[in-house]
Amino acid sequence: MPSSERLLTDVHVATMETGETPYGMIEEAVVALSQDRIAWVGPRDGLPAEYSGFTATSLGGRLVTPALIDCHTHIVHGGDRAVEFEMRLNGASYEEVARAGGGIVSTVTATRTATEAELLETALPRVDALLAEGVTVLEVKSGYGLDTETELRMLRAARAIADARPVRVKTSFLGAHAVPGEYAGRDDAYIDEVCIPALRAAHAEGLVDAVDGFCEGIAFQPEQIARVFDVARELGLPVKLHAEQLSNLGGAKLAARYDALSADHIEYLDEDGVAAMAAAGTVAVILPGAFYTLRETQRPPIDSLRAHDVPMALASDCNPGSSPMTSLLLTMNMGCTLFRMTPEEALRGVTTHAARALGLPDCGTVAAGMRADLAIWDVTHPAELAYRIGFNPLHSRYFAGEPC
Repeated sequence: MPSSERLLTDVHVATMETGETPYGMIEEAVVALSQDRIAWVGPRDGLPAEYSGFTATSLGGRLVTPALIDCHTHIVHGGDRAVEFEMRLNGASYEEVARAGGGIVSTVTATRTATEAELLETALPRVDALLAEGVTVLEVKSGYGLDTETELRMLRAARAIADARPVRVKTSFLGAHAVPGEYAGRDDAYIDEVCIPALRAAHAEGLVDAVDGFCEGIAFQPEQIARVFDVARELGLPVKLHAEQLSNLGGAKLAARYDALSADHIEYLDEDGVAAMAAAGTVAVILPGAFYTLRETQRPPIDSLRAHDVPMALASDCNPGSSPMTSLLLTMNMGCTLFRMTPEEALRGVTTHAARALGLPDCGTVAAGMRADLAIWDVTHPAELAYRIGFNPLHSRYFAGEPC
């Protein structure tokens, strides 16, 4: 029997399938893997005879979950913003830093001078930190180039991550992230002359899986984002949006009108925005790392999202300015402690709902037919994954059916 046909035995499985059992738990379970897929999962005493000849690996009573998914990162960039971190601690707001020429634009300067190889080289340690916590899918945004050449270079570096490491990478074009200095005061011209042509060029090169934007007073207005989203729709690309992070411009409702995969941040989201997201099936991506780093006080409307049955994902928002974090386990803890999400909601947020936020129907649960992307943990209960701080209980990952 080939080694790609495996039985994982002596395990407890949090399948994250919806049902009456919290976490979709199966105690004393077996998982059958065939090639890169899950062939069967269920109670040990229910294993079908057709899988009994698979090569068995005992996991010693450990917990199996879907591998983790980080559905919102800016992990490819040049430089860092430690000095701005210090500025904020000395009293400057995020908006004041941005308007003084810092913020996103300062990272643009560093990113424009970096080669593709340098962007990849500096990103990989951050990627490795996430993989070490059980991540097998990573979303990576552009948006620190703000010119065609650098935006394409960022996206090529993002694609190269999947060649350098055992991880799936989904890319998002974020040309509408900020207005570069050379277009100061000419936001509309930047959208028309740089952002949209860069999007078309990136799509022509096969570098784009989704289109994102930053809808905020320090970035772009809804009508400007809509022009970018119109081109995304023309190209057949799904959209996502940074919305309602610092104020409420109606970005989530705009995203919902375009059937967006997700609206992200959403601290200032109102009831109408929640209802629009629910009607569109748009995922709410909660980003506690930025909330924490910026010392914000306006929390996302978790209770309203629950009431409207809007799926909630969690992500690191790994970026050099507002969330220099490379830990999904810490993200889960923050989601629980800062926003009162439950441990089950947190785990679903980095598995099932994170997959949905990326438009990926083949991962995020442990079920027959899904990709065999699994995380094996040295814990006795899945709540431990959100409970501990600064502790990584990962035993191993399975990526496309292979241990790594």
